[in-house]
Amino acid sequence: MQHVESLYIHWPFCTSKCYYCDFVALEQHADFQDAYHETLLQEIIAYGASLGVKPSIKTIFIGGGTPSLYPPEKLHELFALLHKTFDLTQTSEITLEANPADVTEDRADAWESAGINRISCGVQVLDDAVLQRLNRRQRSIDVFNAAKILPKYFSNVSMDLIIGMPGVTDATWLKTIETLCAWPIQHLSIYFLTVHEKTPLYFKVQRGDLVLPDEDALLNLYEATVAYVASKGFMQYEISNFAQPGFASQHNIGYWQRRPYKGFGIGAASFDGAQRTVNDKNLTRYLDNGKTGSFIPLELETLTPQQITMERLMLSLRQASGMPLHDMLECVGEKQKNSLIASLRDLELIGLLRIENDHVRLTLRGMILENEVVLRLI
Repeated sequence: MQHVESLYIHWPFCTSKCYYCDFVALEQHADFQDAYHETLLQEIIAYGASLGVKPSIKTIFIGGGTPSLYPPEKLHELFALLHKTFDLTQTSEITLEANPADVTEDRADAWESAGINRISCGVQVLDDAVLQRLNRRQRSIDVFNAAKILPKYFSNVSMDLIIGMPGVTDATWLKTIETLCAWPIQHLSIYFLTVHEKTPLYFKVQRGDLVLPDEDALLNLYEATVAYVASKGFMQYEISNFAQPGFASQHNIGYWQRRPYKGFGIGAASFDGAQRTVNDKNLTRYLDNGKTGSFIPLELETLTPQQITMERLMLSLRQASGMPLHDMLECVGEKQKNSLIASLRDLELIGLLRIENDHVRLTLRGMILENEVVLRLI
């Protein structure tokens, strides 16, 4: 078992839940915040008691939900406990996800004083009508306000966007990108809209209330976006992530390199190099765990060699650096090597990947179709 290098902390509370959200997020549950915070502390204490040493942590990520709603005094209590439980002297990156509507001078000051040094701000798109149709809480004016405040307190600010949202014209999207690239930020995350089953967005698309963009048009828009942000110094290092030099997300790179991490809070996942566990996603049961001091994961999975191969391929190919050809060939048995090489050549011919200097890298088109590429390779 490898030592944990990263921590993930889940704050599930939201004022309202976006129609496309598939995360463990709870709206109108503000009355449970204090009890949840106390249970979160109990979970960290219980984990700390099981350790022989204080692990040295490289990165921390506070996600949600809406972590920018975490009461500042409680956030300081959380970090006081983290310092007792872990060695944070080498922690280079501590990220908090923020809704632009929550960003104020006071909150930014409280986040910085708690030890947070990176903010991931959920913009999605600068179009109020689209945001409203998807039950997104903030408005464009909130994003402009956040862009003024955050750089005063943080030298590492990321803005998150979603490409392919229904009702967003190419002109509106490109104007959003142009606006953000002019701000003093260091990182962009540009995710493709995913329609998860049983979300309100899923039912709206099924009914025809919202229409998703054409796939080819979306691909062209993505290619234009990547070219534009590169011209402004944001280099692509993963399918959805772009950074100024030196500002790639170290926490996310840890996930893609399959490094061990520990998650706290409802629905939080942990990985020790061989097993993956997921905490209970039910708030009541999680709070009951806090009363007993016993935090048993809801799910525990020991990865098979085939699953590890699939993960290594998928997570390596997500990154612009790709995967060394010899590492890829090591993933399969001797009998499959010729078949894998033939598949690589076929995918190269149709423009989904390229092989250079014994490295396999996806093209932009290949990145969009990554799942299909990996299935072809396996």
